[in-house]
Parts: sequence; C-alpha cells; structure tokens
Amino acid sequence: MKTFYWLVKREFWEHRGGFLWAPIVTGVVFLVLNVMAIITAEVVGARHGFNIGGNNVQMMIAQANQGDLAQIGTGLDIAMLSSMGLISMVMGIVVLFYCLGALYDDRRDRSILFWKSLPISNTSTVLSKVVSATVLAPVIAVVVGVIIGLVQLVIFALVLSMHHVNAWQLITLSHPFRAIGTLVSNIPLYALWAIPSVGWLMFCSAWTRSKPFLWAVAVPAVLGLLVSWFGIMGLFNLPTVWFWKNIVQRALLSVFPGSNIAYSDSALEDLGDSHDPLSVLSPMHSYTLLASPNLWLGVLAGAVLIAGAIWYRRVRDDS
Repeated sequence: MKTFYWLVKREFWEHRGGFLWAPIVTGVVFLVLNVMAIITAEVVGARHGFNIGGNNVQMMIAQANQGDLAQIGTGLDIAMLSSMGLISMVMGIVVLFYCLGALYDDRRDRSILFWKSLPISNTSTVLSKVVSATVLAPVIAVVVGVIIGLVQLVIFALVLSMHHVNAWQLITLSHPFRAIGTLVSNIPLYALWAIPSVGWLMFCSAWTRSKPFLWAVAVPAVLGLLVSWFGIMGLFNLPTVWFWKNIVQRALLSVFPGSNIAYSDSALEDLGDSHDPLSVLSPMHSYTLLASPNLWLGVLAGAVLIAGAIWYRRVRDDS
C-alpha cells in the first residue's frame, strides 16, 4: 500500500502542472473576469446614473416569500459553483491528455527501462495512473473549485456592502455546505463513469507506437462513421445513434465531469421541472445512475481495457 501511495504521489509530482496549476489558473482567471465584469458594471452604472440601491434591495427581500428566498439562495449556490463548470472542463482535458501520454511517454523517453528495473509490478504502475486520473485529479479540482467559489461569494458580499446592502443576510440564504457536499459526493460516481474512457485512452497509450491521440480518436470515430454509412445504405440494421452515444462518446468524453447527466432520464426531467438546477447533482438524483446497466457495462469494458494496457506495458518493446 505504501508503494502504491508513492506511485500516485510520483504521478502528482510529474504532472503537477496539469493536476494542480491548471485548475488554479483557471479559477483565478475566472475570478479576474468576474471582477472585471463587476468593475465594468459599476463604471457604466455611474456614467448613466444607475445605482442598485441598498434600500430597494432590502425592501425586495423583506417582501419576498419563501419561494422567492429559495430562488435567491439557489442563485447564490449557482454563483458559488459557477467556476466549477470551467474548472471541470479544463480538468477533463487534462485527464484526457494525461491518460493518452501516461504509458506512451515512458516508452518514448525510455524511462520505462528505469521503472521496469525497480521491483514494481506493471499492474501497480498502471493502476496508480488510473487512480490519479479518476480520483486525484477530481479531488484537486473540487478543492480548488470550492475555494474559488467561496472567494467569489466574499467578493459579491463586499460589492453589495459598498451599496449598503446587508450582504450577509443574502449569503445566509445560500447553502455552501450542501454545495460542497454535492461536489464531494460526485467524485466516486465520476471515477466509475470515467473508467471506460480512461481504460480506452490508456490502452491506446500502451498499444500504439506513435500518435496515441490520433488512434484514440480515429478508431471509434471511423467505426461510428461506418455504422452510420451502413445505416444510410440500408445494408445492416445497426443502431447508429446508440453506437455514437454509448461507444464513441463513452470512449472519449466520459472523462469530462457532468457527461453522465445526459444518460440519466430522471435527472434531465428534474432539470426541466425543478426550480433548483443544482438538485440534479445531488446524490439523490446523480446516484440513480448506479442502477443503470450502461454504467456497469462501461466499468466492465474499462476494466478489460485497463487489463489490456497492463499486458501491453509488459510486452511492448519499441527498441
């Protein structure tokens, strides 16, 4: 277990730029853009004599019913988690390219010869990379996203305070612990959902002798095009839409957080009907995916591909 811990730590050290600094820089840029937008609104408002007016806001809050207050709290929750959308997108890109290079780069720079000289199994090495992609990366992204979200709430509070608005009264309507719990609770689900993509990308990283990105994208895309062509020509009655959604997309895009929402009918219905969009991310809704065969078939396929990546790492010799 201690060896495995140091293997994961090694991955973090070697890819700190992607795992740590990419979400931090993304979050900081997000905050800077928000501050610029606030300053712009203040300047434009001052030029045109527009002021949000603390008394007006306080009066609106005083006259608001429970439903209105709940919507205000939801808006604050969304504001807090808004940075997480951009951070998640960047994290998905980082994980995608990390998996593509995880086993290929060791062969390209010949460092695999050094690592194979150590008493460390190929299974432990590959699994440490899988854990880094499916657990370490999202944990860091969530921590950074929570910090950025809290800073954003403080910035909003300071701006509202400048307009004589009781900002803390507004902030008490938000649910920061619920928001944080929602993000944390989705990490295990992300790890399961991302397994087929991680397995396919690492299989390509271990299998291909060059250009793993091209092979990883080309193989499912070409197969999808062939299935579509067969369907258009009427040669075979193949489920074209199903293939693109459950094979091509699952192989390439499952590393992006939130991609599982499109596969949950109940979540999509709740998103359309609910006044609280964040409710679809709550464990009560997101974990209904555990009852979906799509999830577990993907886990099984990912496990087979990871086993193939382990085997190829052991036998592949590019010298």
